[in-house]
Order: sequence, then structure tokens, then C-alpha cells
Amino acid sequence: MSSVSEEPGHGHSPAAWTAVIVMLIAFSIGTVAFFFDVQWLVWASAGLVIVGAILGKILSVAGYGAYSPRYAGKGH
Repeated sequence: MSSVSEEPGHGHSPAAWTAVIVMLIAFSIGTVAFFFDVQWLVWASAGLVIVGAILGKILSVAGYGAYSPRYAGKGH
């Protein structure tokens, strides 16, 4: 069996947290906009979801991902 130190971090990195928070905000805005029938804001929030995914990838490549040298994962 693998030990805790060999695990990849399961997304506990600044890149993952940033991407998830941006996408969660986008989904929340999109849900409210859909309820109030504001179509342009629904599409804008869909675009923000894509921006969140791209932002997570950019931060991961910049060194803030689970396997990056700038991020030192903490053992549980």
C-alpha cells in the first residue's frame, strides 16, 4: 500500500483551490441569473467557468500545482 507522502495531494494546492473557487462563484452567479432569466449573465458565467479552468492550469504550470516545487504539500 502507498503511504501518505506518496499521494499527489488530491487537489490541495493553490492552483486547484483558485480554480474551484472561481468556478463555484461562476456557477452560483449563473444559477441566480438563470432563475431571474438574465440570459447574458448566464452565458457570461459559463465563460467564467472556462476562465477558472484555464486559470487553474496556468497556476499549475507557473509552479502552484500539487507536483510543483513552489508548493510543499502538508501531510495529514
